[in-house]
Amino acid sequence: MHVGATIRLLRVDAGLSLRDLARRIGVSSAYLSRVENGLDAVPTPERLAAIARELDVPPALLMDAAHRVSPFVAHYLEQVPGASMLLLELARRNLTGKQLARVREFLDMEFPVRAAGQESPIPALASILAPERMVLRLTCTALEDALDVAAGRLAAACPGVSALRLVTELKRREAEASSMVGGGVVVPHAFIEHTAPLAALVTLAKPLPAETPDRVPLQMLVVLVGGERGRAHLMRLAHVSRLASHGLAERLANEDQPQQVLAHLMELEALR
Repeated sequence: MHVGATIRLLRVDAGLSLRDLARRIGVSSAYLSRVENGLDAVPTPERLAAIARELDVPPALLMDAAHRVSPFVAHYLEQVPGASMLLLELARRNLTGKQLARVREFLDMEFPVRAAGQESPIPALASILAPERMVLRLTCTALEDALDVAAGRLAAACPGVSALRLVTELKRREAEASSMVGGGVVVPHAFIEHTAPLAALVTLAKPLPAETPDRVPLQMLVVLVGGERGRAHLMRLAHVSRLASHGLAERLANEDQPQQVLAHLMELEALR
């Protein structure tokens, strides 16, 4: 998994050129291009935070996708050494995702985050998915075939929007810049006016060879449609990339029941 593909995806959708973003964060265009193409090391947490701020997404999203520790977390562990011991205890108990979700519920109830300075909530993927918009273990030979199938499922939930229009918009956007984010996941997306945010999910029976940023064969499509560009859309893209970096495709690869997929997804999202 390399976070450069996610940075490029967000930059394009934010309407920023490579030169614009490089100038804003105080680096050369050549350096940023190498990062986006996976030819340079993952940026430092501080630089990832600067990139995230310019793209208007929470820094934690990019840092988690890159498996980097937030400077905020590092500072906290430095100031409160006992927190490291607590993390060690969690690891020793080998808690499952569901158990960690219970720990988080306790923290939210006993020690709620102050409203001041609190980040905007990450738009949950599970909230815009539905069993009828999942196609599991699809057999196909090309990404275009999977897009056709996903567009058909999404069109059924978009009154007045045909599958042909959806797939045309999805392919047009994909031609502008690849939405491959690594981890076996691609996030095709389209903007259709007056359409509420919706998602379709397609897993593949056999991985497809594709030009993925980390050379992991394509295993899953998370297809997004919505009527508005902006922060919520960018946050959703970054969130899907973060889930991909934590093994989303591998975790769902063998599932054949939509309800189980939703359960796994909600468990993952509860931890992030």
